[in-house]
Amino acid sequence: MTVLINNLQDNLEVNDQVSEVIEKVVKKVLDYEDQEEKEVSIALVDDKYIHGLNHRYRGKDQPTDVLSFPQEDNYLLGDIIISLETAQRQAEEYNHSFIREIGFLTVHGMLHLLGYDHYEEENRKIMRKKEEEILVELDLTRD
Repeated sequence: MTVLINNLQDNLEVNDQVSEVIEKVVKKVLDYEDQEEKEVSIALVDDKYIHGLNHRYRGKDQPTDVLSFPQEDNYLLGDIIISLETAQRQAEEYNHSFIREIGFLTVHGMLHLLGYDHYEEENRKIMRKKEEEILVELDLTRD
């Protein structure tokens, strides 16, 4: 498993704890889904950056928390883009830690790379259940 983490913003500090939780989550999701060794690229960005991507690829003229771009390659699973500014706001809004929010967004992005979605109610329930199970296993529960 290779996790490439690229910090493309300078508004929030990316310390070892952030990198470690991302790597642990990627490994846990791949194990949970019985996936072979894969490479995942994760970009940590600001709201302006993710806003541009969200508008370009999803037609939504606003920032979002996480975007996933699957790759059709045997080894490269895909790219996950996480807005640290939005993650910080959501952590405060949901009254849990920033690290827990980064963990959740990484799980969410990984499941999208593996083909899960939440556009229909039944699929949403499946995805949410998997997210919670993985976060509990990693002790990233809501504080």
